[in-house]
This record gives sequence, structure tokens and C-alpha cells, in this order.
Amino acid sequence: MPNPKDTYTTLAGPAYGEFRDRGSKFLAYAFPVYSEEEWQAKLEEVRREHPKARHHCYAFRLGLDGNNFRANDDGEPSGTAGRPILGQIDSFGLVNVIVIVVRYFGGTLLGASGLINAYRESAADALGRAEAVERTVEDVYRVTFDYALMGQVMSSIKSLGLEMARQDFGNTGVVELAIRQSEVADKLRRLKAAVAGVYLEEVDGLEEIEGFELEYLCTR
Repeated sequence: MPNPKDTYTTLAGPAYGEFRDRGSKFLAYAFPVYSEEEWQAKLEEVRREHPKARHHCYAFRLGLDGNNFRANDDGEPSGTAGRPILGQIDSFGLVNVIVIVVRYFGGTLLGASGLINAYRESAADALGRAEAVERTVEDVYRVTFDYALMGQVMSSIKSLGLEMARQDFGNTGVVELAIRQSEVADKLRRLKAAVAGVYLEEVDGLEEIEGFELEYLCTR
């Protein structure tokens, strides 16, 4: 059975592009974003930078399945701004991305076809200048353990090649692990078997391990 898809392509960082037509300027800003709070913050950031612009049109696509998306014309004729921007995000094969295009009106009406071309080309310019990167979808788990188990926990994490996203050694040990989503079930099973000191075949029968807890936190 093949592994589920757990990689995606996004931007390594912000990018900028622009397009001009008959006096109108279209300034495009592209950002990697992962949540509603993030894309809204980027939109507000661009609006603050260009308070006198007539339009701040945008599109985004979020999530591995790509089903979380929006295309906003911000006062331009319907379908002439947000959709062309979204089309470029899709053309570049990107997710977890927002592109915002700021328009300064030049005094000449461009018509629907002119607007579609301008928003498409400005978005394409920004994305063409951006660095695209492939990311792995990871599930983050919090491991809480008594210090009596610290040796087993830390050596198991090392031997399994798990990434420690955070460590906190207070009254109890706390480690957050980022695990590739397609490997989560196998890695956690092996971790529990190693900490409990049992064979892999025996770990499924364990309801709990004294002094050791696992908690799912998020997917990133």
C-alpha cells in the first residue's frame, strides 16, 4: 500500500513582482502562510503599506488537499482579479500561499480582459521570482516523562532519528517531536516499545506506560 501524500510545494519566503499597463500599476506580494490568522495578517500588512491604493486584491490556497482557498476581487469587476491570481498559484503548483496585488489606478479603464491580464501577469511575476521549496507534512507530539525514564526516552528518540522541536526539563521531562506524517504510526509504536522495554509485537497490548505520556499537538 503506497504512503499517503505528505509533501507539498510552497514558498521559502516572501516575493515581489509588478506589472504596468496604461498608467495603472499592479504590485504583487507573495507570502507563505499556514492559517487564517497568518493570511489575514499579511493582507493587513500590505494594506497598511499602501493605504492610498484603490484595490488590494488577493487569493490564497491552504492545506495539503488544497480545499481551503479564496479569490477576492476587492471592488474590481467579478472574476477579473482574484481568480487570475489564484490561477497563477495553481499554475506554479503551490499551496500554503497568499498573493496580494495592489492596484494604483492610472486614469485609463483597462476593461475586463486587460484587468485579467494585469492581475495574472503581476502575480506570475512575483511567483516567478520566488524560491519554491518542498515541505514535509509533520505531526507534532508532546512526550511527557518521569526522569527515571529519561535515558530510555532520549536514547530512543536518537536511535529513531526523531526531530525534537522543543525541550523543557522542569518537574518532569517534556519533549515535542515533529514526525513525518506517513511515518507517525510506526515511529510512535517503536518509541513506546523501546521506552517500555518490550518487543514491538507486545506494545499494542500496552494501555499505558507508567511515567510516560504521548499527546498529539498539531499538524504542520
